[in-house]
Amino acid sequence: MLTENMTAAEVLEKYRDDVYRLAAYLPWLTEKSGTSVSSVYRADGEGRPTVAFPVYDATLLKFVKEAQATGLMDRNYHYVMSRNRLRDAADVRNFISNLTILQMDQWAGVLSYYVLGGQTKSRLWSEGMSEGIFLDLVEKAKELIDFWTNAEVTKGEQSE
Repeated sequence: MLTENMTAAEVLEKYRDDVYRLAAYLPWLTEKSGTSVSSVYRADGEGRPTVAFPVYDATLLKFVKEAQATGLMDRNYHYVMSRNRLRDAADVRNFISNLTILQMDQWAGVLSYYVLGGQTKSRLWSEGMSEGIFLDLVEKAKELIDFWTNAEVTKGEQSE
């Protein structure tokens, strides 16, 4: 269901718990954002060529696994990226900064692009960290959820 067709309270109910699960990684994301969290492993193959593969920071892998375990993953993330013409990290950061609570499905699509897409394109996990995309995504979602949670509390207090 598109969140544009939902109320803010329904969006909060759907996304709050999952966003707070990912928000637990904010201190680490803040510390490591903009840095490389992967390296390339090459086995010494006694003179034979070997296949190199990336090795990621354990906390990044936990973050990715946690994101995958939430209800936030959208397998149709390609549509979100193409519909919003998100071609590079600058486009994504600009898009994230302008999101509203009623666009949380779009937010989830971008998160899915970097999390699920990173399973087949390893550069996406590294790009998500080095360009600060993971940090921006989690900060924006937490900001929106916190704002609307406080608005709901305030609204509830006024009606009593």
